[in-house]
Amino acid sequence: QVQLVESGGGLVQAGGSLRLSCAASGRTFSSYAMGWFRQAPGKEREFVSFINWSGSNIYYSDSVKGRFTISRDNAKNTVHLQMNSLKPEDTAVYYCATGFVSGSYYEPLGYDYWGRGTQVTVSS
Repeated sequence: QVQLVESGGGLVQAGGSLRLSCAASGRTFSSYAMGWFRQAPGKEREFVSFINWSGSNIYYSDSVKGRFTISRDNAKNTVHLQMNSLKPEDTAVYYCATGFVSGSYYEPLGYDYWGRGTQVTVSS
């Protein structure tokens, strides 16, 4: 029903920046909330950021607040995650997710569709 494709990951030095993008296909994108999660090897999937359909509600995990910025362009069915001041601890596979999220935006189970992920590696 809904396909998500992440892009923009790569290798960057600590202190650098990356801009992730998530392109969505589907006719209900504008009514869906979207979130970013990340998962490092051996660790649980971790909430990163959330944005609702209008962009009026935005949330970040404490670990990325002040460094990352989420945005969406409903006309282009795209959500972005600008990541600045990257740290080695940010190294993970980053996933975008979408769905009719009505409550627990920080829980993976609250989302219906997931992308395949894009690798972000931050070297020290």
